[in-house]
Amino acid sequence: MVWFYERQGAFIRCEARPAPDGSGYELEVTHPDGTERLERFEDSESLMRRQHEIETTFSTEGWTGPHGRII
Repeated sequence: MVWFYERQGAFIRCEARPAPDGSGYELEVTHPDGTERLERFEDSESLMRRQHEIETTFSTEGWTGPHGRII
Protein backbone atom coordinates (compact mmCIF):
# COMPACT_ATOMS: atom_id res chain seq x y z
CA MET A 1 0.00 0.00 0.00
CA VAL A 2 1.30 3.47 -0.94
CA TRP A 3 0.14 6.76 0.56
CA PHE A 4 1.37 10.34 0.74
CA TYR A 5 1.54 13.29 3.10
CA GLU A 6 1.61 16.84 1.73
CA ARG A 7 2.81 20.17 3.10
CA GLN A 8 3.18 23.32 1.01
CA GLY A 9 3.60 21.37 -2.24
CA ALA A 10 6.15 18.90 -0.83
CA PHE A 11 5.36 15.21 -0.41
CA ILE A 12 6.38 12.34 1.81
CA ARG A 13 5.77 8.90 0.27
CA CYS A 14 5.08 5.89 2.49
CA GLU A 15 4.89 2.31 1.31
CA ALA A 16 3.97 -0.74 3.41
CA ARG A 17 4.66 -4.12 1.83
CA PRO A 18 5.49 -7.72 2.61
CA ALA A 19 9.23 -8.26 3.10
CA PRO A 20 10.85 -9.72 -0.03
CA ASP A 21 12.07 -12.78 1.85
CA GLY A 22 8.54 -13.50 3.08
CA SER A 23 9.30 -12.97 6.75
CA GLY A 24 7.36 -9.98 8.00
CA TYR A 25 6.76 -6.55 6.54
CA GLU A 26 8.61 -3.42 5.47
CA LEU A 27 7.72 0.25 5.76
CA GLU A 28 9.61 2.60 3.46
CA VAL A 29 9.35 6.37 3.97
CA THR A 30 10.74 8.70 1.29
CA HIS A 31 11.12 12.36 2.25
CA PRO A 32 10.88 15.32 -0.15
CA ASP A 33 14.69 15.57 -0.39
CA GLY A 34 14.86 11.94 -1.57
CA THR A 35 16.17 10.40 1.63
CA GLU A 36 14.65 7.01 2.36
CA ARG A 37 14.13 5.12 5.60
CA LEU A 38 13.30 1.42 5.64
CA GLU A 39 11.90 -0.26 8.74
CA ARG A 40 11.16 -3.97 9.14
CA PHE A 41 8.43 -5.57 11.26
CA GLU A 42 7.80 -9.16 12.28
CA ASP A 43 4.00 -8.87 12.17
CA SER A 44 1.22 -6.71 10.75
CA GLU A 45 0.22 -5.44 14.20
CA SER A 46 3.66 -3.88 14.72
CA LEU A 47 3.54 -2.37 11.24
CA MET A 48 0.10 -0.85 11.85
CA ARG A 49 1.22 0.57 15.20
CA ARG A 50 4.21 2.25 13.51
CA GLN A 51 2.02 3.62 10.71
CA HIS A 52 -0.19 5.26 13.33
CA GLU A 53 2.87 6.77 15.06
CA ILE A 54 4.07 8.22 11.75
CA GLU A 55 0.64 9.65 10.96
CA THR A 56 0.51 11.36 14.36
CA THR A 57 4.03 12.77 13.98
CA PHE A 58 3.44 14.09 10.47
CA SER A 59 0.13 15.65 11.49
CA THR A 60 1.80 17.41 14.42
CA GLU A 61 4.46 18.74 12.01
CA GLY A 62 1.79 20.24 9.72
CA TRP A 63 1.61 17.54 7.03
CA THR A 64 -1.83 16.61 5.70
CA GLY A 65 -2.77 13.06 4.88
CA PRO A 66 -2.66 10.29 4.42
CA HIS A 67 -3.67 10.73 0.79
CA GLY A 68 -3.95 8.13 -1.95
CA ARG A 69 -2.16 8.42 -5.27
CA ILE A 70 -4.42 11.28 -6.41
CA ILE A 71 -4.36 14.39 -4.23
